[in-house]
Amino acid sequence: MKKITEIANMKAVILAAGVGSRIRPLTDNCPKSLLKVGGQTILEMMISHIRDCGITDAVFVLGYLQEQIKEYVTHNFPELNVHFITNEQYATTNTGFSLMLAKDLVAGSSFIKFDADVVFDKAILSQLIDCEYDNALCIDKNIQLDAEEIKVIIKDQNRVVKASKTVSPQEAIGESIGIEKICAGTAIQLFDELETMMQDSQNYQEYYEAAYERLIERDVPFYALDISGLKWIEIDTKDDFITAKKIFS
Repeated sequence: MKKITEIANMKAVILAAGVGSRIRPLTDNCPKSLLKVGGQTILEMMISHIRDCGITDAVFVLGYLQEQIKEYVTHNFPELNVHFITNEQYATTNTGFSLMLAKDLVAGSSFIKFDADVVFDKAILSQLIDCEYDNALCIDKNIQLDAEEIKVIIKDQNRVVKASKTVSPQEAIGESIGIEKICAGTAIQLFDELETMMQDSQNYQEYYEAAYERLIERDVPFYALDISGLKWIEIDTKDDFITAKKIFS
């Protein structure tokens, strides 16, 4: 088990700036993270898990319909120490740009990064916090891989070699589910890398995994945490939403 002080100093970073265009019209007037699955909003389930696992600091990167998320979080989780950051360019940028914006509030701290459209068992977060790895990606090995997934290649001792959509499914060990742990030392390097990337507007559409891969190429260790068999789903499409309601009913 991690020491209580370690968990208390860990932050949650939740990327919730996107429009959710592939699930419209459900997101025409509602952020995707506030859609209900099994009687709870996606965000309610996520924040409840974060709180139950002992994390009290949360940084939200927002954009589309951000006021709804701000009001929801502050009203329903008043005990949480919350910071909101706005990605003013949410319509033309991707997750790498959004994560970069959290630098001033996060760099130098260990953190767990969440994509705000992932519904998951609390056990996944518990295992991630408690695992031996300083930098870890949650990986599901029991999943059909195609072009859309962030696919992961590992070498000995679960060390990540590549993590991107361009990885061949035949080479990949599984899919990265969008929840990672980053230690304080790596966080500084990660945000510096993201800032370097985003100096070129051609990188605005890059995912944050591109920065992970750049650090991996410089021998910064990232590891795969196998969470196969635990319940989770990333909600990108209407079919995903229907499946999520079945899994978490």
